[in-house]
Amino acid sequence: MIITALLGNPNVGKTSLFNALTGSNQYVGNWAGVTVEKKEGLLGESIKIVDLPGIYAMDTYSNEEKVSKEFLINGNVDVILNIVDASNLQRNLYLTLQLKEFDKPIILLLNMVDIAEEKGININYNLLSQKLGVCILPISASKGIGIDKIEEKLLDGEYSNDFSTPNYKFNNEEETYSFIETILKECVTYTSDVKDTLSDKIDNIVLNKFLAYPIFLVILFLIFEFTFSWVGTPMADYLSNILNNKTIPYLENYLVNASPWFKSLLIEGIIKGVGSVLVFLPVILTLFLGISFLEDSGYMSRAAFIMDKIMRKMGLSGKAFIPLVVGFGCSVPGIMTARTLESEKDRKLTALLVPLMSCNARLPVYALFASVFFPGNQTIVVFSLYLLGILLAFVIGLIFKNTLFKKDEEPFIIELSEYKMPEFKNLLLHTWDKGKGFLKKAGTIIFSISVIVWFLSNFNFSGLTDINSSILASIGKFMSPIFKPLGFSSWQNSVSLLTGLMAKEVILSSMGVIYGGTLTQVLPEHFTTLSSYSFLVFVLLYTPCVSVIATMKKEYGRKMAIFSVAYQLCLAWFVSFTVYNIGILILN
Repeated sequence: MIITALLGNPNVGKTSLFNALTGSNQYVGNWAGVTVEKKEGLLGESIKIVDLPGIYAMDTYSNEEKVSKEFLINGNVDVILNIVDASNLQRNLYLTLQLKEFDKPIILLLNMVDIAEEKGININYNLLSQKLGVCILPISASKGIGIDKIEEKLLDGEYSNDFSTPNYKFNNEEETYSFIETILKECVTYTSDVKDTLSDKIDNIVLNKFLAYPIFLVILFLIFEFTFSWVGTPMADYLSNILNNKTIPYLENYLVNASPWFKSLLIEGIIKGVGSVLVFLPVILTLFLGISFLEDSGYMSRAAFIMDKIMRKMGLSGKAFIPLVVGFGCSVPGIMTARTLESEKDRKLTALLVPLMSCNARLPVYALFASVFFPGNQTIVVFSLYLLGILLAFVIGLIFKNTLFKKDEEPFIIELSEYKMPEFKNLLLHTWDKGKGFLKKAGTIIFSISVIVWFLSNFNFSGLTDINSSILASIGKFMSPIFKPLGFSSWQNSVSLLTGLMAKEVILSSMGVIYGGTLTQVLPEHFTTLSSYSFLVFVLLYTPCVSVIATMKKEYGRKMAIFSVAYQLCLAWFVSFTVYNIGILILN
């Protein structure tokens, strides 16, 4: 087995290459920090590819650099695949020279050579190979160009013929870059009449100091419009109609002679509980499709760059915006992505703010309430919730910066890759990769909680009983006074929020079990338009699910996990209270 280490700077196409070589379905992003830990895959039967974290150097300042250095020393590596951006060799070759010091054969993969040519960059591959003492292959990972040549090189071992041990020693970074500059003067020429690339022209607009933020907001709004008005919600409504008007009536007729408790468990407990959440799968997949498009097109790294100025006010760099964006999908990977930030202060502060980003688990709740109480304005209502989470993250970040985290800010370095039209197949893979976790929850957590809620709503300590005398009702009635100032004090709503600690989707499944009827018809009996929005604000902000709490504890310790739970619960109550009572004053 040939052990191959895949290394490169962030955002040079490393993960795309790994997928192309191994056929892996690993997530591909378009910004730095996607690969946090090494990943393995097989090329054929005899080549193992180990995908190491994207790094700029081997100075062992970050966890990613430590992981990579440790593997190169102790991982029995036969050959290093060092992928670089052919249009930015001066910066990329710094890592290459450091890799030479490990005395391992190196295949230098010059990625995006097509883009380099568009920029008028002409590279003498043979001369550069001789100067560096490495084997060089020009490739385009995203287009699959040159992938077969990599396999051939690895199998026939020809890369060893070009390999030479380093005969140079640099005392500092300045000497290293001076050496790189000298080599490139001999090996690279530039066409003088090259015009701006398409990416340059687009960046002149989307990064314009006056247009950047409006464009960013318009793009987000269009994604929500695509999700809630054009595609996602109409499909969810279609599935809801099938569930409530065809599936459930059919089962009720089929089970007409079944035991009442079994019929209730199957229809009220399982079908309505799980089904009330599953119908929103199109909404979630549609939103993820939009986000995946932004990631794969190259715009998401621009969004981080745009947000750097605002993030600085919170004591963070624009790079911290990336874990926050990941948090829109799920807070767990968002918190874990914070590992890629350079300082402990940045990692902790970002992890505390990630749960304020509205994760996909809350989306079914938003979609249902918005369609029931704000027909025709669903996009605006849901968009306002996402913006509220971002705004509050900014405010909380300012507070924490000046109280808990009074330390120096870190520099901001991020790659602005070339724009590209995402491949349809990759978009579908990325969308499914994000959405399949929702189905897993439906088959495990949501199913389990639906059955438990059904049991607690139909039994007390004396046996089978009416729902208003059940164990669940007793728990809800004990909690309900807490929510009375917020406008939604019925015990059913209180219990639904409690079960939402397992997973936010469970809020709807619990309501589906407790209320019994079709939620679109039942909810207006328990909420007003104002109290429904207050409820959504509370769902947005209150304590995250147990998976997030466990991740916070694992990454940063028990005290920080407890603090995260407490501050979010207090924040949710206060903001929801403010929204509801200001709303009453305005309406009166």
